Amino acid sequence: MAGKYQAPRGTFDVLPEQARGRARVERAAAAIFARSGYEPIATPAFEDTELFERGVGRSTDIVRKEMFSFEDKGGRSLTLRPEGTAPICRAYVEHGMHKLAQPVKLSYLGPFFRHERPQAGRYRQFHQLGVECIGTDSPLADAEAILLLSDLLGELGVPGVELRLGSLGSLDARRAYLEELKAHLHAHEAELSRDVRERIDVNPLRAFDSDDEGTQGVMASAPTIVGALQGEDAAHFAEVRALLDAAGIAYEVDPTLVRGLDYYTRTIFSFVCDQLGAQSEVGGGGRYDGLIEQLGGPATPAVGWAAGIERIMLALGEGEEAPGRDAFIAIADEGQRQRAMALAVELRRAGLSTELDLAARGLKGQLKHANRIGARRVLILEADGSAQLRDMSSGEQRPVDPANLVDEMTGGES
Repeated sequence: MAGKYQAPRGTFDVLPEQARGRARVERAAAAIFARSGYEPIATPAFEDTELFERGVGRSTDIVRKEMFSFEDKGGRSLTLRPEGTAPICRAYVEHGMHKLAQPVKLSYLGPFFRHERPQAGRYRQFHQLGVECIGTDSPLADAEAILLLSDLLGELGVPGVELRLGSLGSLDARRAYLEELKAHLHAHEAELSRDVRERIDVNPLRAFDSDDEGTQGVMASAPTIVGALQGEDAAHFAEVRALLDAAGIAYEVDPTLVRGLDYYTRTIFSFVCDQLGAQSEVGGGGRYDGLIEQLGGPATPAVGWAAGIERIMLALGEGEEAPGRDAFIAIADEGQRQRAMALAVELRRAGLSTELDLAARGLKGQLKHANRIGARRVLILEADGSAQLRDMSSGEQRPVDPANLVDEMTGGES
């Protein structure tokens, strides 16, 4: 039956060499988040479908085309989460987190699901990590969120990264701008792609993302909201830019930048990587000041972002090499098995990574395997009860006291 079954289309198996690299990404993110006071939160893998219809937007591609939705045995419509912000805002409202000292700073990590056309960097099950800063409208929160993702990508060494920055203005300013944009699109309707034409009145911003040549020509002369920012919106965007300048974060203002979810307001941003081709974004996000109120909570400003772990790994290239082992226990005689097991337990409890032979190899094969896994030292248990300690880098081998083997192994560790 081997080879008959495969992972479903658009999903993948994470093999050990990839898992090590992913673990490095997760560790780096956890450390950066913790230093800035972002605490971890976890939400369920599926939610009520209405949460995403209301929060993400019924006119978005995510809701219209990409959600995995199903009815449970009680007839309720549930959806595998396609993104992380709406569930976290639901949890914020449900658990009364508005009563806590604000802002509430949260980080998350987990799998997400979208029925997309699979390609490099785009999968139907994918993994994201991210942060949400809920309960403040300060430009400092926008800048800090951007700084966290910049620090993470920098620490990991993701090459060729560029930050693109934009603004959608407040909800009122955005509504006024959308009317102006709709008028422009209607005036050039014959030149637009069918998909863009169908969504002029429900989601005109998506026209900026179109790959259609005719649509791109129309959008080259389209009004942009960044150029029309006024009052508090303009001041907010200027302050975010000034804070990024002060932090030494390079960016490019992109007046055509949009996001694929309806809840964004004011600051939006995208980190793109020139190593990734068409799927160039490794992470992005922005401010969403109206979402929590839309979900039934109090009026609550917020900002956050998500980054794709698979996209980061793709940009980084090869996976992580396996770390070497501190010790390998080899036996010259099967009668030493119980002794080897007891020593392995002691060494592991003493903090040393330790393996022992599980495949009934001969002594020569065990030494070869110890070298293969990068063991620094090998403890050879002889048939007569004596023991030898072999340094694998120098080849030096010396007898050790059988009654003091753990001290021998741990004494030289720095």
